[in-house]
Amino acid sequence: MTIRTVKKIYPGSPSIDGAGVHLNRIFANQDVEALDPFLLLDFFDADDPRLYLKGFPWHPHRGIETITYLVEGLLEHGDSLGNSGVIEPLGCQWMTAGSGIIHQEMPQAADHMLGA
Repeated sequence: MTIRTVKKIYPGSPSIDGAGVHLNRIFANQDVEALDPFLLLDFFDADDPRLYLKGFPWHPHRGIETITYLVEGLLEHGDSLGNSGVIEPLGCQWMTAGSGIIHQEMPQAADHMLGA
């Protein structure tokens, strides 16, 4: 049995991203070597749609992998190739964001939006 120790705790900090989505940014661009292959981790938890409804309009990811999961709420996704879908409660999307392709993630009004 291998015993591991916690090297660092990332409490996160309140942040606003996209077109005005209030979230908690756990980490981004710091300690990349310790967190490889992860570059960014955001967590959102809101009961007020005004804190997330503006969403994440059209933007690129330039060839990285993204994972979005929802515990509660709905999130519509679309890309510049015409692909689209909805992430539902307890749903997950793993996306390979190809270079040159743009996409958007647009939350829908819900009693509670919870996910990462």
